[in-house]
Amino acid sequence: MERIAITGSPGAGKSTVCRNVLKHLTCTYGGMVSADIRVKGERVGFEIKDIATGKQGILAHRQGTGPRVGSYHVNLEDLNGIGVAAIRNALNSELVVIDEIAPMEFMSPEFVKVVEEALDSDKNMLVVLHQKSSHPLAERIRREFQVYTVTKENRESLASQIAGKINKF
Repeated sequence: MERIAITGSPGAGKSTVCRNVLKHLTCTYGGMVSADIRVKGERVGFEIKDIATGKQGILAHRQGTGPRVGSYHVNLEDLNGIGVAAIRNALNSELVVIDEIAPMEFMSPEFVKVVEEALDSDKNMLVVLHQKSSHPLAERIRREFQVYTVTKENRESLASQIAGKINKF
């Protein structure tokens, strides 16, 4: 079983490394990925996408009514309806991908529960992990996974290195 976590400081390229790993995989995979929403070069939120279905939504935005994390409001409806569903469905594939496990996602008890289900399974996993979170789920991942820290120096080579490990299972 291969369990890999990608971490690093904000803006280091964690999500980019994760997306680049997916380009090199030979196994079936599913789950959720996230990306910045930018307006005139400024980040105003984050989108969430189900890898398998392509369904997209808003994870968090500066404008909204959900629980706040920093200057963003978490959209629990899309997080649960798209993200949680994507992770649950990914349990039927060879690899579960979760980008990202971080304070915004921890606002959803359903998200925490489905990630715990994935951790308790025998599934291979690739996750992007918030570097400084002290949430019990983040601590468990740090203990149980092989953790790679993205830096400016290694972000170009890290994706093929991680994909190589995953493709061996």
